[in-house]
Amino acid sequence: MPTQALNRGIRLSFMIVTLFIISTVTPVTDADAQEAPTIFGDVTIGPQFSPDPLTVRGMSGGSISGSQVAGRSETATGPCNGFVDETPDHTLALTSKFDYLKLQVQSPEDTTITIKGPGGTWCNDDFDGKNAGIVGEWLPGSYQIWVGSYEKGKYLPYTLQITEAK
Repeated sequence: MPTQALNRGIRLSFMIVTLFIISTVTPVTDADAQEAPTIFGDVTIGPQFSPDPLTVRGMSGGSISGSQVAGRSETATGPCNGFVDETPDHTLALTSKFDYLKLQVQSPEDTTITIKGPGGTWCNDDFDGKNAGIVGEWLPGSYQIWVGSYEKGKYLPYTLQITEAK
């Protein structure tokens, strides 16, 4: 089995166990089940998408440095820190240009983000506290998104929120 598939399988198994533990402690209502974000989901959106914010979940981390994935140690949006998997956690396809779009990671521990897409590569660390994020104008096209952890091989649950709200 290729390493990247094994790593994603380990991360998905850990996420399922974590979600099981959480669900046994916290009761789940029908409303919660309908709003549950996708795990490692790929997203296609256009302007005025709904729901806003759109949420996907995953497990950060891996064995490859963020700077290796980005091909540099820093971008205009921040440093390329942390460790990620070889394959992106999410793919975001934008059907048209966004004058303003914000992607923000929410996690109980410090995370990083690396995004590759039309026009370049962007990294960030500590956009809002210890949560990574990227905000700005986005061109149409496909974006690869990696969410990283600071410790090599440490996998942490996160939620990635995508919003047009300022």
